[in-house]
Amino acid sequence: MTLDTDAANRALAGLRPFPVAITTINGGFANGLMSLSAGSASIIPEAPRATISLTKYNKTHDMVLESGIFVMHMLSSEDDQVDKSLEILMTLGGSSGRDGEKISKLRTKTGVTGAPILLDAHSYVEARVSASLDVQESTIFVGDVVGAEILNDGGRLRIGDAWGKLPQDWIEQYDANHVPQLENARARRFGTTV
Repeated sequence: MTLDTDAANRALAGLRPFPVAITTINGGFANGLMSLSAGSASIIPEAPRATISLTKYNKTHDMVLESGIFVMHMLSSEDDQVDKSLEILMTLGGSSGRDGEKISKLRTKTGVTGAPILLDAHSYVEARVSASLDVQESTIFVGDVVGAEILNDGGRLRIGDAWGKLPQDWIEQYDANHVPQLENARARRFGTTV
């Protein structure tokens, strides 16, 4: 039987409807990125956990691995907040932290772990890593939630809605920036050279 990768990718894409902004701090340097691989990792209401999957290509991956802390932010879809959500998405998703500092462009406060909290997000959970799983091109981090807040009531931004509102030139730049990340992931998974 041959794997229908188109069917697999369509089925799996339906499980990742919400873009999340991930921030962290390590050695006094704050950084962040956008991810579609995040979620809840506990059924115990009094002991919540969060999970994120970060590709090893990203500086934020290395920083979470070393610091053991991360903040997962949901973005708002409300009319009076969506422009701020898109600003977060474009700032953290538009370039690599290896190319320079990104967080200072956004409104923040310091969380209980020292990591930056994005004040224009819908909500956040702040976590300390309790376990991780190396999966070749990525690491899956599970964190015990140590802080949380709803910053803006209302709906959360879905990736399809966000993508439809982003400027075309930004999408083209994102696609170009994504190529080396994808090549790095393939090299790690399949052992090909980058």
